[in-house]
Amino acid sequence: MRLVITQNMTADGAVEMLDGWFDPSVSDEELAAEQRRQDETCDAVLLGRQTFEDFRGYWPDQVGSDTTGVAEQLNRVAKFVVSSTLADPQWRNSTVLAGDPVEEVGRVKQLSGNDVVLTGSISLAHLVIAQGLVDEFRMFVYPAVQGRGRRFFPEGYAASLELIDCRRFSCGVTYVAYRPVG
Repeated sequence: MRLVITQNMTADGAVEMLDGWFDPSVSDEELAAEQRRQDETCDAVLLGRQTFEDFRGYWPDQVGSDTTGVAEQLNRVAKFVVSSTLADPQWRNSTVLAGDPVEEVGRVKQLSGNDVVLTGSISLAHLVIAQGLVDEFRMFVYPAVQGRGRRFFPEGYAASLELIDCRRFSCGVTYVAYRPVG
């Protein structure tokens, strides 16, 4: 499987949602169509414990009212949660990865299938980025400047990136995808 990180972020690179710049219940049809297109190659999601618990507490209850398709997608795909404290994930198709996170993610990447997508989970994202495990970065950039909060890339990370896709949506969000080079 390819490891893809998909993050929503502000124009200044913040992924930590400290202000109201992102609302998962707001749907822009063009943006939702792009997300559905990406879901076609997503066989699994990879999450840290906190993001997993946030998702588990929100998305399963959105089935029927969610117009984006995210709830249906998350309920259907395999979910891998990196945690040394979570015993029972209590969400269908979920597996707890309790060992060394780098080794566990390496094992997930060896599974057959398309993409495993990591979203949110900033600490886990920083770890796999620093370890060179990421095959593609996908960024949905929102027209806001937060001025604080954790950023997409970890401090000190440097890399050359190859642009593989970009789009602009009428709601003001831009999408850009890169592949690490070298």
